[in-house]
Amino acid sequence: MEIVAYGVLADEEPLLQDAFDRAFAGRHRLRSLRLFLDRDTAPTAAGHEVVLSGVNDVLDAGVLRTLAGGGTRMIAQRATGYNNIDLTAAGELGLTVARVSSYSPYAVAEFAWALALAVDRRIVRAAHRTREFDFRLDGLMGRDLHGRTAGVVGTGKIGTAFARIAHGFGMRLLGWDVAGNPDCLALGMEYVERERLFAEADLVSLHVPLLAETHHLVDARALALMKDDAILVNSSRGGLVDTDALLQTLRAGRLSGVGLDVYEEEAGVFFLDKSLEVMTDERLARLMTFSNVLVTSHQAYFTRDAVAQIAESTAGNVADHLAGRTGDNTLVRPAAV
Repeated sequence: MEIVAYGVLADEEPLLQDAFDRAFAGRHRLRSLRLFLDRDTAPTAAGHEVVLSGVNDVLDAGVLRTLAGGGTRMIAQRATGYNNIDLTAAGELGLTVARVSSYSPYAVAEFAWALALAVDRRIVRAAHRTREFDFRLDGLMGRDLHGRTAGVVGTGKIGTAFARIAHGFGMRLLGWDVAGNPDCLALGMEYVERERLFAEADLVSLHVPLLAETHHLVDARALALMKDDAILVNSSRGGLVDTDALLQTLRAGRLSGVGLDVYEEEAGVFFLDKSLEVMTDERLARLMTFSNVLVTSHQAYFTRDAVAQIAESTAGNVADHLAGRTGDNTLVRPAAV
C-alpha cells in the first residue's frame, strides 16, 4: 500500500522515510510531496487509504469529503496542534484522525528563548550591521533579564521547559493555566489571573493550544495591560495573537520587542519561497517593517530530535490504524458512515 504525505520539508523527508522503513520494513511505500493539502490538491490523494498532513494543510469539511470520496480512511497529522482539521466532519465521514500528542518540548522552549534574546539584545540588527563592517553599538542596547518577571501563558510540557530556562536566568515566574503544574510550582512560579500576568511581566511567552477560548488571547485589551517595554513571544499558534491589535500597539511605539514564530494567516505563506512575489498580506508585510519585530517561519519545533520523534509517532499512529487499534493520539475514532 502507498501512503501519501503532504507538505513534507526537505530536511524532514529522510527522517520520515526512516521511521516508516523501520515501522513497516518495506510492506508499505511512503510517497512524500512538497505541495500542501487543500481544496485544489485534495484530489491527488485519491486511492490512498492513509494521508499524512501538517499544520499548514487545510482539512476543512470540503477537503475531507474529497479525501473520503477518494478512498482515504485515515488522516495522520504530523503535529500536536489540529485546529486545521474539521474533526466533526471527519467523524461524520468515518475518517480516523490521529496526531502527535507530544515530542521534544525543549525544541520549542529553547527556540522561544532564542527569539526572546534576539529581540532583547537586537541580535538580527547587529548581525546585519557587522556583515557590512558597521561595528557601532548605537540602537543595540538591551537589558538584563535576570531579576525581571517572565509570564508563562500555558504551563504544559513546553511552558514548563520555558519556565525552567527562565528560572535559570534568575527570573521571577508568573504562570497562567487552567491548573497549576507541580513542576512549575517547585520553581517558585506564582499562578495569577491572566490580566495580572500581562500587567506585571517583562517577558510574556505563549504556550497554549489554539482553541475557541484562546483565539486572540492576546487582544487589544491584553496588549494595553502590558508594559511599554515588555517583550512578547509567540511560538505556539498564530491565532493566539490579534495581529491588528498588535500592529496598533507597535505603531504607538509600545513593546520593546516581539518574536513571532507563528502568524494567524501563515497558511500559504510559511514554508514557501515568496521572495520573487509581491507580498499581498499587508499585515504580515507591515509587521516586517518594525525593527523590534522578529518573524520566523514556524521553525521552533524544527530540530532533528523533535522531527525524528514526530516521524516515529506518526508511523506508530498509522500502524495502529492498519491494525485496527486506537490510542492516546487518536482524535477521531473510526465510525460507520
